[in-house]
Amino acid sequence: MKTWLFGVWIFVGLSVVGTAIAKPTPVAIVVHGGAGTILKENLTPELEQAYKQTLRDAVEAGHKLLLQGEPGEKAVIAAIQILETSPLFNAGVGAVYTWEGEHELDASIMHGGSLNAGAVAGVKTIRSPIAAALAVMHQSPHVMLSGKGAQLFAQEQGLEIVDNSSFDTERRKQALERAKARMLGAGVYGNQQGNERFGTVGAVVLDKQGNIVSGTSTGGMTAKRYGRIGDSPVIGAGTWADNASCGVSATGHGEFFIRYHVAADICSRVKYQGVSLIDAADTVINGVLKAAGGDGGVIAIDNQGNIATPFNSPGMYRAKIDKNGKLAVGIYKAWEKE
Repeated sequence: MKTWLFGVWIFVGLSVVGTAIAKPTPVAIVVHGGAGTILKENLTPELEQAYKQTLRDAVEAGHKLLLQGEPGEKAVIAAIQILETSPLFNAGVGAVYTWEGEHELDASIMHGGSLNAGAVAGVKTIRSPIAAALAVMHQSPHVMLSGKGAQLFAQEQGLEIVDNSSFDTERRKQALERAKARMLGAGVYGNQQGNERFGTVGAVVLDKQGNIVSGTSTGGMTAKRYGRIGDSPVIGAGTWADNASCGVSATGHGEFFIRYHVAADICSRVKYQGVSLIDAADTVINGVLKAAGGDGGVIAIDNQGNIATPFNSPGMYRAKIDKNGKLAVGIYKAWEKE
């Protein structure tokens, strides 16, 4: 009897302990709206508030879906589409102009559980490039589609197709005119590239299933020519996700992010060196990248829900809701608690 009672006690005790140990997977989300020479004196209080509110809207939309148990890709798409439809950011509506006066858009998404990914590059008529990247990931055997082929694929998938002029904004048109005047004055294309090389939006999430998903969308570089493609649609450079380490979305001078494989390098350091996400991201952005002359930043989440947002430029538009449900928005180095 005593043995039997003891056996029951052990069984019940283990059951209670097991229940206490089992914790629900935390959810977390971080978004960015681009990095660059973002100076406080150039932002009116009204404009600064508009940026912050749109970032809040994006991060809260994604977080709501995560709390409902929706897969991470849905949260990433929801957050990025809010930024794609805002004229404040260089993605979708509000995208910068090419040298020829058009818009060429890029986007990518990656799932850290399956390591599946999708991307589109140089598209001109897809309303939501990030939605097209998701369609490539789920409905195509390929990883990246470009130009007219990507647009045809998006149309066949039932995505909204629009005229290129629907992405026009007066602010970006004036930026193009200033950039062209400066470049023509220098006599060499690209040598006088200013802050126009910055501007991207992105989101990284950890969902209730323990999956990390990252996405990035951009209009690229003001006055870009010759079909230039930056890092945003390049898996490993501008976007990366791996449940074994972390997820990253990048923003900055894309050529450097491609050369130094920035997004994947951060996660590889976490995975193989065993360093923290914060240390890995800081080493790459403020060490490797900065030393090479590249500027910009990243947002990142690891498989424990920790968040890192290093940047080596004066500012980076960003917002996060951490694994404890705390919301914060930032433009400059310090986070502003909500």
